[in-house]
Amino acid sequence: MTDYKAPVRDMRFVINEVLESGKLYQTLPRFEEATEDLMNAILEEGARFAENVLAPLNRNGDEEGCHWAAEGVTTPEGFKAAYRQYVDNGWPALAADAEHGGQGMPSMLGIVVTEMAGTANWSWNMYPGLSHGAVNTVETHGDAGQKKKYLTKLVSGEWTGTMCLTESQCGSDLGLLRTKAEPQSDGSYSITGTKIFISAGEHDLTENIVHIVLARLPDAPAGTKGISLFIVPKFNVNEDGSLGERNAVHCASIEEKMGIHGNATAVLNFDGAKGFLIAEPNRGLNAMFTFMNVARIGTAIQGLAHAELSFQGALSYARDRLAMRSLTGPKNPDGPADPIIVHPDVRRMLLTQKAFAEGSRALLYFLAQQGDIMVAGTEEQAKAADDLMSLLTPIGKAFVTEVGFEAANHGVQVFGGHGFIREWGMEQIVRDARIATLYEGTTGIQALDLIGRKVLGSGGKLLVGFTDIISAFCDAYSGTEHAEFVEPLRAAKDEWTEVSMKIGEAAMGDANEAGAAAVDYIMYSGYITLAYFWARMAVVAQEKIAASDEDVSFYQAKILTARFYFERLLPRTESLKVTMLAGAGNLMDMPEELFQL
Repeated sequence: MTDYKAPVRDMRFVINEVLESGKLYQTLPRFEEATEDLMNAILEEGARFAENVLAPLNRNGDEEGCHWAAEGVTTPEGFKAAYRQYVDNGWPALAADAEHGGQGMPSMLGIVVTEMAGTANWSWNMYPGLSHGAVNTVETHGDAGQKKKYLTKLVSGEWTGTMCLTESQCGSDLGLLRTKAEPQSDGSYSITGTKIFISAGEHDLTENIVHIVLARLPDAPAGTKGISLFIVPKFNVNEDGSLGERNAVHCASIEEKMGIHGNATAVLNFDGAKGFLIAEPNRGLNAMFTFMNVARIGTAIQGLAHAELSFQGALSYARDRLAMRSLTGPKNPDGPADPIIVHPDVRRMLLTQKAFAEGSRALLYFLAQQGDIMVAGTEEQAKAADDLMSLLTPIGKAFVTEVGFEAANHGVQVFGGHGFIREWGMEQIVRDARIATLYEGTTGIQALDLIGRKVLGSGGKLLVGFTDIISAFCDAYSGTEHAEFVEPLRAAKDEWTEVSMKIGEAAMGDANEAGAAAVDYIMYSGYITLAYFWARMAVVAQEKIAASDEDVSFYQAKILTARFYFERLLPRTESLKVTMLAGAGNLMDMPEELFQL
């Protein structure tokens, strides 16, 4: 079974040396306590919890799974005790507002802890993970009474939260949802309907679960313009904060899934359950985006987590497994064969995993840092950060989960036949990783959001905002020893703009052109985005080597991995460019009746 070791050194590198978070947070009034020393201490504690408490439960959670009964759902052995320790240690409150009992740390630190916990045990991590979005939604859109009643318990982790969107007839197309909300004389609403695929929708870890539910009012207009948002607790909450009677929401069943067996994915029946309106009537989808954006970054972390865990397992195995001899002569002459890490193709897979994991870490920590700037920076800083997050969040969610799944598959391949059996744990990573490209909006949905709403919908302004940052970086290091990374990045950035314009022009004549290019476009954009972060990391590493006479092996590995990324992975954009610009005809010209079995 794969053991997990939190990559604390790499995390510190990204947080402190690349993103210079200690300096940044000293300029943001809400986060001045987030010094480099404190952040490092939090990393160390988070690593211990993930490695020693959560990782040992990962395989058991997969094999035992959750147990459904009419009375409720029981989580795998050890999950409840681990959650109690998590709450007792104060982890749920780390990045929450102090006004509601939080510790007031930057959300970036919350993302870092999520990465460690999720890599150690993604199924377990989903239980507290969804609460962050519920907290943000109530905090942003709830009234004073709702905040008082729900936030403190959600922030502390005494209660957890969910997001209830999907119904059997509607997944990404929420305009088709049918759940009803009938106004009651006491100001509440009677919620009736069935929601499916509700992650952590029922469990035994906490005494209450706060469901954030989309439903329609009786006079609501059709489509997405007629959706409202409601708080629906598992147990009603009295005015003094104590629990009242059981609400009319029940878990009808839990899904039998390909992976993440330790997390209960529930079918929830709302049978006239008491709910409370959040935000304005018929504006629920807008309010839900507060939850969904947080969830999308959290889902992107899953791609990173599985890339990292699969890399760690594959690297350990490749060092120990003996098979064949090196093409350039024996490297283990006293043994019957050489360790497989000497073989070029094994190196290709390991470096792909490493490049995706470490590049994704830099991107997602940067995104989380932009979220902190949004809430604590000046108006100008907040607007710039919001624009960056708008553009990069769909890239982070779609690209990182896709390459995370690729990395997970490479792990199985490194193990060969041993990777295909349960004993080693590598096949579990693949099964657990597969969902990440589906929920919180599939890759196709994220791709349409990026190319349609964010790039073309903004007239290219959001894209230019990021490419200007890349241009400034390239200008700063042009003509220096960093040219091997800077000049290919500049060329890729320029081509990104040109390709976007061509797709936009084609889409003006036929909207299908944008849809046909969308997934290739988001992957293309992801490779260039990661190239920017790899170039930044390479520059920092080169500067550290030049300034240090100490052990520089960590920085040398960074430069070599960056070189691999630029020479082996970034060129994937060339084929993506061809397919993006091939047009919609080869997809749409075939009549439906010719799709024959």
